[in-house]
Amino acid sequence: MRVAEICELLSATVICGNKHGNVQLEKGYSSDLMSDVLTLDTDNLLLITGMCNLQTIRTAEVADIRFIVFVRNKKASEEMLVLAREHGICIMESPFTLFKASGLLYMAGLKPVY
Repeated sequence: MRVAEICELLSATVICGNKHGNVQLEKGYSSDLMSDVLTLDTDNLLLITGMCNLQTIRTAEVADIRFIVFVRNKKASEEMLVLAREHGICIMESPFTLFKASGLLYMAGLKPVY
């Protein structure tokens, strides 16, 4: 699923990493627990989370995750965006809940990690 399609489905806005619109993502993972995210070993992954802080960006960088959707109208701080840009991480923001966003993406064909 392309990043542009994800944004359309989730009424999301790309805040950082606009050049990634045509990148294909295969799997999604929904979590607010960054310790769980660190256990993943998957390429082409979209992280869907409501945990909107610097630790999320650092976790994504360590786990080699390049795409994050913040749900529940969470807004990334400027400090988060600077760090995301440094590591080539695309940040999107959606008004939907974690449950709704995950369901819509699954129904549209994004595969789960497990």
